[in-house]
Amino acid sequence: MDEQPTILIVDDDEVLADVLSRRLQQQGFVTLTADSGQSGLDTARCEHPALIVLDLRLPDIDGFAICEQLADSSDTCAIPVIILSGMEEPDILRRCRAAGCHYFLRKPYDPNALLVLIRQAIHEAERWDEAEP
Repeated sequence: MDEQPTILIVDDDEVLADVLSRRLQQQGFVTLTADSGQSGLDTARCEHPALIVLDLRLPDIDGFAICEQLADSSDTCAIPVIILSGMEEPDILRRCRAAGCHYFLRKPYDPNALLVLIRQAIHEAERWDEAEP
């Protein structure tokens, strides 16, 4: 692969987003960040990243609504989303899946586990694209 995958990080915690962005850049990814749900949606629609890392608690739109909007749009429905959240709700995984997200990692997270999940999600999305007629 010549072009490095772009990852969009949507999180209102600037420090967390910056640390994750730097870590991913060290692994060869291109990163974009957004500190609100609307700016994340706008960036996803304009930039078409290979993957989105999304927090559920954002100042304007919750992550579930963002997932639903991404899944409902033909422009963004193929972008895999990894939700990173510290929420302790018992049905959080079901709610993530219902919103259109298939990947979830609880905060605090293991950075190596996140990296493995990112690579797996991008690989699966690429295989899916190749299978499309």
